[in-house]
Amino acid sequence: MLPDTVLRGIVQASLALVWVILLVRMIGARTLSKMTAFDFVVTLATGSLLAAAGSSKDDDAFAQAIAAMTTLLLVQLALAWARRRFDWFRQGIENQPLVLMRNGDFIDSALRQSRVARSDIYVKIRQADVAIDRVSAIILETTGDISVLTNTILEEPLSAGIRGADAGGRAA
Repeated sequence: MLPDTVLRGIVQASLALVWVILLVRMIGARTLSKMTAFDFVVTLATGSLLAAAGSSKDDDAFAQAIAAMTTLLLVQLALAWARRRFDWFRQGIENQPLVLMRNGDFIDSALRQSRVARSDIYVKIRQADVAIDRVSAIILETTGDISVLTNTILEEPLSAGIRGADAGGRAA
């Protein structure tokens, strides 16, 4: 027979997981995406709160973890709504994508500003399995991901909001 504390943990973790799944189904799959830095933080915090719910020693702590998860996901929903509705709000809370390399040439000011090392860029180029002379642009995205573009013409709407991109030109 399992000790009561183990059974309690199994039941609480299961209930908390079902609750998160229901919230994600109600709010939408974007809840666990990494579209913005805030989305990533919400995903991490949700996982942490899920663990806290599963290991809580009493009903109050369990209820707190469930309430915190619910609040976090509802705040994310409200922020996503405000981002879609108000440009000034979106611009205030989102990073802009940034061109780090253009046509095979590093943009040192962008690397300094973003605190990205050339070695990080070389890793991404190797992962993309392309030669440097085929790189039209390397972009630091709003999520912190780095995109390697080859033979891409950055024009509207693709270049919208990218610092260092020249609309209509080759990754300029």
